[in-house]
Amino acid sequence: MIWYFLYPFRRTTEAPVLAPTHPLRDGLSRYGSYAASHVVTTLLVSVAVATMLIYPIPFLFTTDFINGASNLPHHAWTVAQPLPYGAAIHPDVMMRSIWVHSSYMQALDKDLLISALDLQDELLGSTEGFNPSRGRREDRLIPQDSVLDLSPKQRDAFHAINGLTNQSWFFHSPLQYWDCSRERIFADPDILTTVNDKKNQSTSVNVTLRHSIVFSGKRFEERRLTAADALVITLVYLRDSPIGRQWERKTAMLPDKVADKWDIYPPDGCSSASQLYEFHFRPISRQDSVILSIAYALTALYFFMSLSKLRAFKSKFGLILTVLTQTAFCLMSSFTICAIFRVDLSRIPRAAYPLVVLAMSLENIFRLINAVILTPPEDSTNSRIGHAFGETAYTAIASSMQNVILLALLSQWVSPGVSAFCIFAAIAIVFDLFYLSTFFLSVLSVDVRRTELSDALAKVSMRHNRAVSEMNARSAWELILQGKMTMSTRIASTIIILGFVLIAQWHFFEDDTIFHFLGRILRGSHFADTSSAEKSSLDTIHQARSPKSWLRMQDHETAHEIISIIKPTAHSYVARVYEPVVFVMKGADRMPHLKEPTLLPAAYDFINHQLTQFMVIVVVILAAVRLLTNYLLWEEDANGDDHHLDGDALLSIKSFPGGHVLDVAMMTASPDGHVVSVGLDRIIRVWDIRPGGINYILSDGDKSEDAPFPVFAMTIDDGSRWLAILSSYKAALWNLKDRRWGPTLPVDLYGQKPEAFFFNPSNEHEVIPRLVLVRRNGTLTEFIPETGEGEDFGICRSPLTCVRPLFEPSKPASPGRVSLVTASRRGCVHAAIRESSSWNSRGVELDGLGDDDVHQVVPLPLLGLYLVAGAGCAHLMNLDDDSLIHTFQTERMAPRSLQCVHSPRQTTQSGTGGLTWFTLCYTESESGDCILQTCMPPEEGDLIWYNCSATPTRRGWCSWESAKETRRHVENPGTWNVLSDGSVVGVRQKSGLNHSILSEERRRPNGLRHRSPRKELSRDVFGRWEVWTVFQAGRATMHETRPLIQDDDKAGHLIVSELGPMVKVGQKTVTFSFGNVVKVVTVGGHERFEDGSEDQAREYMKTGSRRRKAPMTRPRAWS
Repeated sequence: MIWYFLYPFRRTTEAPVLAPTHPLRDGLSRYGSYAASHVVTTLLVSVAVATMLIYPIPFLFTTDFINGASNLPHHAWTVAQPLPYGAAIHPDVMMRSIWVHSSYMQALDKDLLISALDLQDELLGSTEGFNPSRGRREDRLIPQDSVLDLSPKQRDAFHAINGLTNQSWFFHSPLQYWDCSRERIFADPDILTTVNDKKNQSTSVNVTLRHSIVFSGKRFEERRLTAADALVITLVYLRDSPIGRQWERKTAMLPDKVADKWDIYPPDGCSSASQLYEFHFRPISRQDSVILSIAYALTALYFFMSLSKLRAFKSKFGLILTVLTQTAFCLMSSFTICAIFRVDLSRIPRAAYPLVVLAMSLENIFRLINAVILTPPEDSTNSRIGHAFGETAYTAIASSMQNVILLALLSQWVSPGVSAFCIFAAIAIVFDLFYLSTFFLSVLSVDVRRTELSDALAKVSMRHNRAVSEMNARSAWELILQGKMTMSTRIASTIIILGFVLIAQWHFFEDDTIFHFLGRILRGSHFADTSSAEKSSLDTIHQARSPKSWLRMQDHETAHEIISIIKPTAHSYVARVYEPVVFVMKGADRMPHLKEPTLLPAAYDFINHQLTQFMVIVVVILAAVRLLTNYLLWEEDANGDDHHLDGDALLSIKSFPGGHVLDVAMMTASPDGHVVSVGLDRIIRVWDIRPGGINYILSDGDKSEDAPFPVFAMTIDDGSRWLAILSSYKAALWNLKDRRWGPTLPVDLYGQKPEAFFFNPSNEHEVIPRLVLVRRNGTLTEFIPETGEGEDFGICRSPLTCVRPLFEPSKPASPGRVSLVTASRRGCVHAAIRESSSWNSRGVELDGLGDDDVHQVVPLPLLGLYLVAGAGCAHLMNLDDDSLIHTFQTERMAPRSLQCVHSPRQTTQSGTGGLTWFTLCYTESESGDCILQTCMPPEEGDLIWYNCSATPTRRGWCSWESAKETRRHVENPGTWNVLSDGSVVGVRQKSGLNHSILSEERRRPNGLRHRSPRKELSRDVFGRWEVWTVFQAGRATMHETRPLIQDDDKAGHLIVSELGPMVKVGQKTVTFSFGNVVKVVTVGGHERFEDGSEDQAREYMKTGSRRRKAPMTRPRAWS
């Protein structure tokens, strides 16, 4: 709502969108990612808080208001409230009372009870054995002389039990527990027991002598009254009652009679000050029931309509159960807090409370779910949840703060019953945020992790993007009616809360209008306190509860009973309540020696008597929930999907030591989780990095003369079945499935490392795919492993510097094809396409290409495009005709450092493809920074028309020229790699550390023998290495660092100055060597390794990665 008030300044009603780098959004995104990666912990925290706040409810609430516990709401509107001074209302009854005090909190002393009985008899006449029904047959005669007292029989004749007239009266007094008998009071051995046993005793007019109406300043323990500060004797009479005039006359005479025993306030005994109070007890009407039913029906309709649009949930019943559970947690937690702090919620019908909580919860829940659905489905679960939470949480927080402030202000202007409801709603808003960010977020992250939901999210995202152009062309109302667009509910909860507050206020002021109510707010007139703030003479006697406070907390059941006496057909009555005449026994000590408890007495009883049992129950419930979550998630655990539900951070690091004695010099990997490493110890080892995987030695060069050493290159085929190892004079094939050697091909490399070595999967009928070897001199050799034959083809006449294969996937209209893109020392670029029996190579003609210092080509097989990288630019080319589509201007690029990743290709109904983002990642040549350069559509939901340089004319599309470009710098990146979701993961040495230790080791002639860290140096040597990850600009905002080597993981590591080779495995995992140890880093949760996945990793050559010396840069911190 605040955004509507700010419309004249902002010219929009939409909530502001914080930048991904904003500290608030970044912090919320980090928390969302953490909660998603620690699901069980987050869930247990929410369950623990809910249990601690729900379990005490039976001990804090009761239907009996007099025992120190809070009262549960009923199906009625109840309130006891003062009316404004000068209100033109004729009271239904008058109330006069006397308060009798002894020492502080000593009102249940026998001597005080006897003395109070004397005062009562002085005012009303003898009340021993009071039975007014005996005066039913007496004539109602009023003495001619007004100074004469009524006889007991005359007095009883006017009692309300004998017929209601304008002269009727009745009273209630604590002395009625003993039938107003002096002898019974003296004979009572235990006053406290009598008071507690007779708390439900009724008077002759069926008014229950509750402790709340006959005592003031009560103290409770174990739901029993243990002390009271004052005895309250109250006379209730109608306008013409002679008993009221007698009471008024007699109280004025008491100071002269009892001044030697009592201090009286006011001193003259005349209580002329009075105020009108309304006591309201209205059962919920048929009209109220209809309104509430309509409100619940509309809420359910909104919920199920919103639910029907969500195709991404595996179990909609589970979502319904989760929402209802969160609502119950929020509702009961708020009730507990209100009870502890003595907020009386019994004045509003109980049916209203769940409605308000639901209205607040659903708004935030569906906003979060829709944000998750709109996140790229290829992102990791942690990234998706964190990004969605960071995008929506600050809006939810702002909206909640706005509602809390609004409710706090309203609570000062409305009636006491509605004020308590405002306090409850404000507390419920806070708990709704808490349970949304813990309970619901953990359940949502579990659902998102499941494969079924991930697939559905991808389809929903594709449908959303396909329909963009159509949605823009239609009216918003048409799309809402068709269910393709949701109506904004950002202010729904605020409207519902304000509406209910106004309706509730109207119930308590039936004769008032909304305009009068709003007018009083503008004039600053409070409902809660209409009395003056003058200092009272009663302040000197330190009453435990003031008369005004005592009146406002009167039990609504008592009001209901009095209404049934004086206005049987009404739901409220107005009483003129006179200030009480207070009697304090002389010599009484009125100074409180102990501070009265602030919280509800039942809360202290719970702590004193239930704390041990409470702690045991909490522990048992947490253990049960932990076991239940383990049972419910056992399928994911068995499949290896989410066995790290409670342990995964954003970065997960695993070590595989013991495989090599010396450094690992070369690595390659397959999509299904197989990693092959070659060490300087002449050992080739195969690792299975999946959970439960094993590793084995493929070849040991020291034990076999036939071992393929030295190894120049390695590659794995698309099906992860065959491994090819290229040495100086042969290419050996190893079957990864059967673990056996295949055929050996004779090759002569003439001592030079090849530029490319890969399998050609174009012929599906071949048992072993063909091998392609590209030499530095521009010659391509294609081998047929089954026959051992090879054929040479010319690709380029210049020496090659970069060669990349391009595997285009099969399409319904055409089979997949294999291509090759090369760059040479002279700056020329060639594209070679595998045809039926040969390779057809052609030069790429592009103006100015020779002046760009071309050093690299990067294939984009899923798009049928490739990049040509120069020193300060990257040209996007079409593979079909080598036409230029777009030129990206970059910063000065280090040679062969460019990597590229993009969103999945979205295909519309017209067959046109589009992208939601496109990222270039490279190393800046001067500073050594890693730069993420991202292109995105300027409007959310649009697509980039990637395969054409022309500007699209249809809505929902943008060209490369109009795409929004953002850049993010990572300083001191070390060795890094780009993952398929656009994130970058790297390993580096922390900046600003002293490297003298390592230099000292280097200078020693026998340093190789002492590369195992000494105890005193191990912390300095390994502590500076860390793993980092960062997401592309404009996307998820999380970035995280983590030590590469933990304190308990240092054994077996060698001291190194730089990392070994790094290769990508699967969608979000990289593996690299740290000396002789193979390490695996996964970003954003557990990796699902798949055979033959159409991974964007195939855009890069799957040949072995060698360790190469990184350019020297000064250490810097990354931003």
